[in-house]
Amino acid sequence: MLNELVTFINDKVSGANASLIENEAGDKPILIDASKIKDVCYALRDSSEYQFNVLQVVSGVDYENEIEVNYMLASFITNSDDVILKVKLPKANKDDVPKIDSVCDVWKSANFLEREVYDMNGVEFVGHPDHRRILCPEDWEGFPLRKDYEVQKAWQGFEVNPEHKMNIADHEFFAKARIDAAEPKKISGSWDGKISTDLEAALNKKMEEAK
Repeated sequence: MLNELVTFINDKVSGANASLIENEAGDKPILIDASKIKDVCYALRDSSEYQFNVLQVVSGVDYENEIEVNYMLASFITNSDDVILKVKLPKANKDDVPKIDSVCDVWKSANFLEREVYDMNGVEFVGHPDHRRILCPEDWEGFPLRKDYEVQKAWQGFEVNPEHKMNIADHEFFAKARIDAAEPKKISGSWDGKISTDLEAALNKKMEEAK
């Protein structure tokens, strides 16, 4: 079906340049030209064969020089497999906010979904009827799901991350686990964070010895 969809998109939308991304595992998204996102969405929604009448998810993924935006579509009419459309938006620097057309007039569900991607990843959806942040305050600085994001120290007079409210034990967990491990390079985790100077020195010494 995915190869048929690629052909369908390229036949219906000139310049879409649709191609299937053949991952070794997991989903196989269809990559399209970002400038054609709205035309492609209309074509898939209005197709009598595919009838993608539901936009389930819009998500953003930050990379060094670009931001990927993914659209997960479904048809509750044909009950076919879900499809993921992917676009890549070049990003000049950490303050750059790439733009892409909103698809709110294709599916109303895009409204909150696009606002979340704007708020978290810093993508402007041109033509969105209510383009505001949705999770952070409107005067928040930066976009929290960008890899180079740094949390501001204060917001409207409040300290954002006071040390007495931080879960330091979680931050130190993997550092201590590596120090105690016979093979520290095999220890990895997803909640690395700020650790004490002494612990960091001990960890660096352990990792140096493991080379």
